[in-house]
Amino acid sequence: MKTLLPLCALALLTACASPPMTRPVDNAALPEAVRVPVGLKQTMATTGVGEITYECREKKDMAGAHEWVFVAPMATLFADGRRNVGKYYAGPTWEAADGSKVTGKQVAVAPGGAGNIPLQLVKAEPAMGAGAMQGVAYIQRLNTKGGVAPAAACDAASKGQRRTVAYEADYVFYGS
Repeated sequence: MKTLLPLCALALLTACASPPMTRPVDNAALPEAVRVPVGLKQTMATTGVGEITYECREKKDMAGAHEWVFVAPMATLFADGRRNVGKYYAGPTWEAADGSKVTGKQVAVAPGGAGNIPLQLVKAEPAMGAGAMQGVAYIQRLNTKGGVAPAAACDAASKGQRRTVAYEADYVFYGS
């Protein structure tokens, strides 16, 4: 029994430290704009659950007109089985639980359906830190749910007010 306990503890630690499992994505079935370049391999798949903050601001070049403007996202990244594997926040930045992180720039978008933020393809900058994000070259945002600007009025009286909107999306990571 004494030798079994350390082995169980080691197995538990190994399971917690393992990278998120991947759910294969059929890129050929996606809108062309958000497909990853040929030759890249899917390295990880997560689901982000969180919220997007919008602020009521005056429209540029339209004095007196107002609109809800995207400010920042904040989401927890989950792997299969709702295991917390990291977070997603302004930058955009994806940070793994192991401390490695990657930022990127949007390359393309495609419609996500009524009431949903668009699908997205992001080209990643080199990762900071060794770990799950090391070697990530592209990130897709797929299967979006919610996240669009608030339906509440945005006018001079509400200028400067912020609203958060719930959203969910799959983030799929690719490397060579």
